Amino acid sequence: MGGVRAVPAVSDRDLWGRAAEGDSEAFAQLYDRHARAIYNFLHRRTGSWSDAEDLTSAVFLQAWRRRGDVVLDRDSALPWLLRTADYTVRNEWRSKLRYRRALAAAHLLHREVEDPADDVAQRLDDDRRIRAVLALMKRLPRHEHEIVELCVWAGLDLAAAAVALDVPIGTVKSRLSRARKHLRELDLETQA
Repeated sequence: MGGVRAVPAVSDRDLWGRAAEGDSEAFAQLYDRHARAIYNFLHRRTGSWSDAEDLTSAVFLQAWRRRGDVVLDRDSALPWLLRTADYTVRNEWRSKLRYRRALAAAHLLHREVEDPADDVAQRLDDDRRIRAVLALMKRLPRHEHEIVELCVWAGLDLAAAAVALDVPIGTVKSRLSRARKHLRELDLETQA
């Protein structure tokens, strides 16, 4: 009766479908919804805000390029984007490793060049904290590490994590339970 009507939110699936047809505004809405989650995921993986920014751009570039090929199997694009972010960061690590090996083989690797942005105090503190957490996380088996990243850090529910990892939901549950147990043990170990 003359009141304000709530406009139903457009699902990621609908936005993805429009983007697949070339609607850049729909893709921009997907970016606005999920860029922060992807950036946070990548920052936790790399321990570097600048690498996370670059890799976030690469993830969404890949999403734009593949928008017509990928069909979302959930209403949220986040699981697919997180899986793409995981692949992107792993490819980046392999690329950097090959580059460092090539430089070392040529006897050109004398020292790493510090990023001038590292002088920014807040970001340095963030990087130090995340590295401390990453050091603890590296002690977990890879499959448990991934579960913590997706369910705890990225906030995915078990079903979304199962989609992101392409495993059954029961596997996600058992891995998360084991990861929690291992983290408690590691925490006690570091406090002793």
